[in-house]
Amino acid sequence: MPDDGASCFTHGPAAMQPVPAVQRNWLIVVAAMIFFMIVLGALTRLTESGLSMVEWKPVTGWLPPIGDQAWQAELQKYLSSPQGKLVNRGFDIDQFQQIFWLEFLHRLWGRLIGAVVALPLAWFWLRGELSPWLKPRLLALLVLGGLQGALGWAMVASGLVDRPSVSHYRLAAHLLLAVALYLYTVWLVLELGPQAARHPEPRMERKATALIAFALVVMTWGAFMAGLRAGLSHNTFPTMSGYWIPPGLFELSPWWINLFENGTTVQFIHRWLAKLLVLGVLVMAWRSRRPEALAAGAAALLQLCLGIATILSGVNIALATLHQAGAVLLLTTLIVVRHRATASRPRLLSAMVAG
Repeated sequence: MPDDGASCFTHGPAAMQPVPAVQRNWLIVVAAMIFFMIVLGALTRLTESGLSMVEWKPVTGWLPPIGDQAWQAELQKYLSSPQGKLVNRGFDIDQFQQIFWLEFLHRLWGRLIGAVVALPLAWFWLRGELSPWLKPRLLALLVLGGLQGALGWAMVASGLVDRPSVSHYRLAAHLLLAVALYLYTVWLVLELGPQAARHPEPRMERKATALIAFALVVMTWGAFMAGLRAGLSHNTFPTMSGYWIPPGLFELSPWWINLFENGTTVQFIHRWLAKLLVLGVLVMAWRSRRPEALAAGAAALLQLCLGIATILSGVNIALATLHQAGAVLLLTTLIVVRHRATASRPRLLSAMVAG
């Protein structure tokens, strides 16, 4: 109200102290970089480039090999690894560089994201320009980003011991943490942006929350498929090699391990969970008719088409990469749906962007 006072309330929340728009723009850049990192990670995995760097050097790893001698040394390290011994034992320098540069870019981009988060965070903090609400959330983003780097190395290390592939469980964890970081950053961007588009509706909020959780489950089995190379086993649609229920679903013992380690079962689960997810998003969009919900429905249909195309193509690298990007795009639209259906909390007033 006009007579509430310019600087404070007698009772209730503290006065609004608008956050500079530059802080929201900074987080938009961070979110975009994480999105690109997820896509780059998919490309790295699909080209089997992730095991080309057999050492983790958090401080000096941003420097590539320099000179022929350094490249030869790096190649010999790789040829001593399980993938180098069992899969690519005849690689020369040119072939090795083709997979090395992609993994190097993947790791370098991760370091750049860390710098883009840490340096502006320190600048805004030291200048006293961060709201009390935003400080712990940005610190959490920085810490989780560091843990993501460590988890990435733990994933790579699992493929450097006795087999030429990484643990599909660690691969799924690495992907899910990256997606969680992205969604968390997008949520912060939405919270710091204009709030006029919000139309609180608890029922819609619950639906969007459930669909986000379900989408993450679908993505988990998608990561299992990637780690087990299960997408190569059945390349027909809508059936799996002519079967609606393919043989061999429970050939492993105990039976429950098939849900996680049998490629046929993992693909079967991923297919049907994906169909249920698309159906759920379309029903939500049809019933609500909100623009953001309709966008989520369109994203779900696009993602379904990309998934089918990926299977029919025998896991074409470009299509499979787009399929992972499509999953993140779908989650982005669902986050927007949830945000707009959620009531603005009084404590967030001090974290709104001016204008």
